[in-house]
Amino acid sequence: MTEEPISRKLRNLIRYLPPTGITLSELIHRVGNDGLLMLTALLTLVFLIPISIPGVSTVFGAAILLIGVSRLFGRELWIPGKLRDRTIATKKLRPVLRKALYSLQKIERVSKPNRIRWLVAGGVMARLNDLSLILGAVLLMMPFGLIPFSNTFPAVALLFLAIGLLQRDGLCVLLGYISNLVTIVYFAVLIGGGGMAARALFERMSG
Repeated sequence: MTEEPISRKLRNLIRYLPPTGITLSELIHRVGNDGLLMLTALLTLVFLIPISIPGVSTVFGAAILLIGVSRLFGRELWIPGKLRDRTIATKKLRPVLRKALYSLQKIERVSKPNRIRWLVAGGVMARLNDLSLILGAVLLMMPFGLIPFSNTFPAVALLFLAIGLLQRDGLCVLLGYISNLVTIVYFAVLIGGGGMAARALFERMSG
């Protein structure tokens, strides 16, 4: 379990954000030595409310994807320079983080260590959990950013997975798996509905 609650880390991060903006490399530096899971949790927070900041889901999703890959293969985190140095405007980031803080505090209160221990064990389960992080990151990067909840659902999955692995709480990890599944179903409905609408439009125009 982490020495300092993630919510306190977030509160300090919000308070000391640079006036103009912050890059991903600066964000990693400010997270400190608490590890990649802490960073994953922080990166998901801007998506906990159904408001989209253009480009953020791609940048943060790619960072989480790289975190998942580095955990899966036991390698140090590598981030391309273009992604590492991209700036997110503080005036857009700070209010969203403030709203997300409330949701994070609620999740922290219900998270407890050592529940469903086999889900946070090593070996095969550890690899499956890392693959779930990768899946959540890919879903977060899907090009549905302007559609309500399209970023929120995968972000919730990633946040549950990150906190569950940090706290050794198998129940949170299980909720992360369920949230990934809900996201896949939601996207399938969006794609299916879009395909039906396009077909109906084509038939109307051609008929």
